[in-house]
Amino acid sequence: MIKLIITRNEENQRLDRFLKKYLKNAPLSHIYKLIRADVKLNGKRAKPEKLLSEGDELTIYIGEEDVALFRRRRAAAKAKRQFGIAYEDANLLVVEKPFGLLTHGDAFEKKNTLANQVAGYFAEQGAVERETERIFSPAPANRLDRNTTGLVLFGKNSAALRSLTEALRNRGIRKYYLTIVAGDLRKALTLRGALEREPDENKVRVTEANGEGKQIVTVVRPVERARGFTLAEIELVTGRTHQIRAHLAHAGFPVVGDAKYGDSSLNRKISRQYGLNAQILHAGRLLFEQPGSPLTYLAGQEVEAALPEEFAEIKAALFD
Repeated sequence: MIKLIITRNEENQRLDRFLKKYLKNAPLSHIYKLIRADVKLNGKRAKPEKLLSEGDELTIYIGEEDVALFRRRRAAAKAKRQFGIAYEDANLLVVEKPFGLLTHGDAFEKKNTLANQVAGYFAEQGAVERETERIFSPAPANRLDRNTTGLVLFGKNSAALRSLTEALRNRGIRKYYLTIVAGDLRKALTLRGALEREPDENKVRVTEANGEGKQIVTVVRPVERARGFTLAEIELVTGRTHQIRAHLAHAGFPVVGDAKYGDSSLNRKISRQYGLNAQILHAGRLLFEQPGSPLTYLAGQEVEAALPEEFAEIKAALFD
């Protein structure tokens, strides 16, 4: 038998989800079997969907050997660190993701990912308190495409990660990107539409606002114009897969180097001149406007990431 007192970082989640995280190697069927017969919450049986509160006493009638087995940590896949650090404190880490690195693993790459690299960094630094964070695993609060560079946020504890996720969803943290687009963009635009997935391709399609699909809003502001190109700052109001690239292409200002949504003939020309073989898109700035607890001390602060070398070289050639 073991007894657990629910902490602030563990409250407001379902009993079954807490147990699945706590006994992470146990089959889901075993979790529900435990809840039916071998778990009491404050001395009483509880349903799987029961929300936990701080101070609740959770009793699990299970042997210590089974607990050790179900909680045994698997060796993390080690990956050489490639990211830079833009900001770090006791609650969060803001990293600079390089070109070509996946944020999460996929069917083809599971080891060398940004998430694994950051987990290794946290382990080396002792950044996560294992005694107080029984069910927490470091995870990114936002994600970038493989070939998009820039800022990604990681919480160091459950409360911080929840706060980051909520603030990103509600624009308490505002996200700004830099890109170079084809075309002479003369004024700021607020683009609205809906995003639908193409069924047989890893692509999306932009349709009219209020139509079917996920609603999207993208704000585009010109920074410099020259030679038929515009250096633009993008504020991502909604965050959808491929949103910036698809939305700008739909508006007639495709991102330079974008193989999925861009101008193929222009991309070939840029590739010959500059050796560019992917989109120029950089998540360069985050504004902490209204982050929630425990990150309220960051209100009003900005974090920036310098342009990657390849982007800076093309920018200099086109605009300087």
